[in-house]
Amino acid sequence: MPSAELWAGALSLLLIHGESGCPHSALNAARLLDRLSDAADLDDATRDLCERASKRLSQNPRKESSHVGTA
Repeated sequence: MPSAELWAGALSLLLIHGESGCPHSALNAARLLDRLSDAADLDDATRDLCERASKRLSQNPRKESSHVGTA
């Protein structure tokens, strides 16, 4: 099973992308999800979710929203 740190990193980047629209977070989350989906001991349903999420994030990363980085 992939490490908890890898799962946490993917989730963190996914949340950053969702909250800010950061395209770099989307692409990095997709990379981690690809690594997770390659784990030999991952169940098929979780592997499918990782692959679907990675594909979606890689194909259509949103532009950064105008309020990113403002107080």
